[in-house]
Amino acid sequence: MPPITLKQLEALVAVADLGSFRRAAERLNTTQPNISNRIAQLESQLRVVLMERDAGSVRLTARGREILAHARTVLSSMDALVAAAGDATLFEGVLRLGVSELVAHTWLMPFLKEMRTAYPSVDVELTVDLSANLSDALFARDLDLTFQSGPFDRRTEGTVPLDASPYSWVAAPSLGIASPLSEADLTANPVLTHARGTHPFQQLEAHFRATRIAARLVPSSNIAACLRMSVDGLGIACLPDRMLTPYLEDGRLRRLDYPWVPDDLRFAARYLSDPAPAYLSGAIKIARCLSQDQKS
Repeated sequence: MPPITLKQLEALVAVADLGSFRRAAERLNTTQPNISNRIAQLESQLRVVLMERDAGSVRLTARGREILAHARTVLSSMDALVAAAGDATLFEGVLRLGVSELVAHTWLMPFLKEMRTAYPSVDVELTVDLSANLSDALFARDLDLTFQSGPFDRRTEGTVPLDASPYSWVAAPSLGIASPLSEADLTANPVLTHARGTHPFQQLEAHFRATRIAARLVPSSNIAACLRMSVDGLGIACLPDRMLTPYLEDGRLRRLDYPWVPDDLRFAARYLSDPAPAYLSGAIKIARCLSQDQKS
């Protein structure tokens, strides 16, 4: 019997996880016929049917599920073998990373530089999006790892806490708003903040409803644009401290006292990979160090 190859086992795991030969081919940077051929060869060598193929779907057989568990173990052991060599440059692959916008505007660039140094043969494919969209992509297995803010509607065991950022009320000095922030100022100026449907927006909406302050919430799916609008004097902003520091230090924004802010924006690294490659664990370690070191 010809030897079973790692490529065949990778194909089995990818098809099982993604439910599609096409998506498995994209994930492994090859063609759909190659994936089909690897699975067919593996079935021939093992003399078992691993998958049942219907129009538009793939289902593992009972033997396929059993063999899948062993395939995961082999791939995990191979990863551990490379890790035991103590040379991270030996790792090759693609890390599909999703990050929320606040991460993109704070410690993402240092993270990417450290990843390039630590794992030069691992390419990072980057997606920047709202946390809810990142969660959808993670559970669809379109992403391997996310750095995103909670709370999370769907749970995964692969969750590692990162940092948290409190909120502050700020405005450009040109608006001439006194501190503490008054109800009159809140009703006279737009309140700039996160996108509609996000947890901070929902908390702001609930707060003003409860206090009966007729604030005009102006949501933005691009928090950097929201920050620029506040610097240009287009409204009062309620934003995470992590992105405000340089603007407060050089006077482009002023902090305003107000007795309520949304909950701290808490971040976590999340993943589903089974087995998770060692460079994914390394990426999380780098992220934890950077997210803590760069707190405002």
